Amino acid sequence: MVTTTTTPTRARWPSRVRFLRVPALGLSLRLDLISVLITVALVLVTAVVGVWSLGASTTRTPGLGFVEVLRVLTGQISGAPANHVATWLPVVLTAILGGASLALSGAIFQTITRNPLGSPDIIGFTTGANTGALVAMLVLGLGSGGATIGALLGCLATAVVVYFLGMRGGTGNYRFIIVGIGVSAMLLSFNGYLIATSDVQNAGVAAAWGMGNLRNLTMTDTIPVFITLAMLVPALIVVAPRMRMFELGTDSAASKGVDTARTQVLLLVIGVGFAAATTAIAGPIAFVALVAPQVAARITPSAGIPLVTSAAVGATLLVSSEAVARTILAPETQLPVGVVTTSLGGLYLLFLLLAQSRKARP
Repeated sequence: MVTTTTTPTRARWPSRVRFLRVPALGLSLRLDLISVLITVALVLVTAVVGVWSLGASTTRTPGLGFVEVLRVLTGQISGAPANHVATWLPVVLTAILGGASLALSGAIFQTITRNPLGSPDIIGFTTGANTGALVAMLVLGLGSGGATIGALLGCLATAVVVYFLGMRGGTGNYRFIIVGIGVSAMLLSFNGYLIATSDVQNAGVAAAWGMGNLRNLTMTDTIPVFITLAMLVPALIVVAPRMRMFELGTDSAASKGVDTARTQVLLLVIGVGFAAATTAIAGPIAFVALVAPQVAARITPSAGIPLVTSAAVGATLLVSSEAVARTILAPETQLPVGVVTTSLGGLYLLFLLLAQSRKARP
């Protein structure tokens, strides 16, 4: 049975706050109505952009209208329009689910490190996934299927290295971030070596994959992301209350009875799983995990990083970036989605630096 109650003490919680209680699971979730409305609006924007993207054309022939795509999705139209939608449906679904997955990964690491730079692409996890894929493709010659497995193993191996080198001083300082940046730099150098010493054809394929690419996907490719979200989202819901304790620091979390070492390992596994699922399919898509949680924290009145809103921002960001990458230069060419997300990430970092410089002025 699920019950929704108002907060018992108005002096403590604003009137917009409600509590969603699930007695059977022993869960009590605090809902901010403003955050809920913002999240719903982001979901609607994601749906609208996704439907438009399904009908967009990458050739000189006109695409499908918005209503026409909806009729295809509801089974009212078949033939060539249905084939067009079926071609791009895996791409759009992967962009939506992958964006949400990357954003959740970034939200986890930014929360436990208490640092806006604590995202898997900055601390080297996605770079490690790229390394694993390059080794599989260029060294072992395992093809795209082997690249997926190599990316998963590379991401996990990098996470283990960064954890054991960076967690010794706790996550309340910059040690974890600095170690991750250092490991990422070394892996980038190794990746460049692998590409430079391979033949031109293989190097081109590997370089394109390493930029983040959602093209040429099938519905089968979306299954790993579906499975990852289905497995890790419930685990994150259970551990989220303990994760929130890290917002005030590791010592504060420990003083409240949280087993910090065990919780850090569990969150590391969950966060890496979210990042690896998308990276293994589409390559290392930069800046979504970095930007989405921070945008979510700024557009909602939440004290920390809101997980659900972060997922919604990530889905909106990646599906919009994919639509832009596919259509902005069509029909001459189609950009990898990583080019667009990197451009947006660069603008975000510039904005962040300008904001920090204004705060530093007397």
